[in-house]
Amino acid sequence: MVAASAHTEIQGRSLWQDARRRLFANKAAVASMIVLAGVAFVSIVMPNFWPHPFDEAYFDRISCPPPDYLGLVWLFGSQNTEVCQAALGQGHLFGTDANGRDLFIRVMMGGRVSLAIGFVATFVALVIGVLYGATAGFIGGRVDNLMMRFVDILYALPFIFFVIILVVVFGNNFLLMFVAIGAVEWLTMARIVRGQTLSLKGKEFIEAAEAAGVSTRDIIRRHILPNVIGPVIVYVTLTVPAVILVESFLSFLGLGVQEPFTSWGVLIADGKDQMESYPWMLIFPAVFMAITLFCFNFIGDGLRDALDPKDR
Repeated sequence: MVAASAHTEIQGRSLWQDARRRLFANKAAVASMIVLAGVAFVSIVMPNFWPHPFDEAYFDRISCPPPDYLGLVWLFGSQNTEVCQAALGQGHLFGTDANGRDLFIRVMMGGRVSLAIGFVATFVALVIGVLYGATAGFIGGRVDNLMMRFVDILYALPFIFFVIILVVVFGNNFLLMFVAIGAVEWLTMARIVRGQTLSLKGKEFIEAAEAAGVSTRDIIRRHILPNVIGPVIVYVTLTVPAVILVESFLSFLGLGVQEPFTSWGVLIADGKDQMESYPWMLIFPAVFMAITLFCFNFIGDGLRDALDPKDR
């Protein structure tokens, strides 16, 4: 009976179980995940049901402020002219832009595009950086030196300048944004994975795999990559907001997403021209973008604390 009770008491937790418990104990990270999931859900689902298309202009409702029930009249001023009085009852929750388009659906479509570029470009950077860094770190020697000197050369190039060159050479292609941004965001990822790989390649389980005749590719795939996934996950959560900022900056310069599509960067660029007269055109996309960036950073901090074995 004593042996049975002792057997039931000896139950440990794996690293991932402990990390999940620590992550969900972080209130800021959990709240950020809920808010981010809400923003993503609304951005993806709402454009399919909203009565106003994102690219349809109402020329009788140009630059109309949001309805008074938002309680922001003190901020937007009394700009409800006779032209806009009729528009207030048409369901323009965030008002309209300078072309008479519904700003709410534009912000939601902008969120859909910005989040898509953030996640897909980060995935491109993740694949390139992890494979490149793990290969360089495990092989070592001259191959490692040659591969990392190539990374240093790319680091020496101005980051934004390199992306602008790619966009200008290949044109303002929507799909190119994913590749262009992801192709330059992998450098830091490769360095992080290389450093982790160098610290792992001398471990006993790697030497045992080599002595057993396991191929280099299988060692990297089955032993190296699973053990570097923790720092990689943390860095991914910090890369997504960085990619969104890069896309917003390119769109701000006119090199990003083109009409009729939009993104938060495009909306902010349009809103800054109307900031003094029609501030809601800048405030709403800027608020959504700021909330999203804060959420990613809080989630990254929570994952960093949860996956740190020294804090267990």
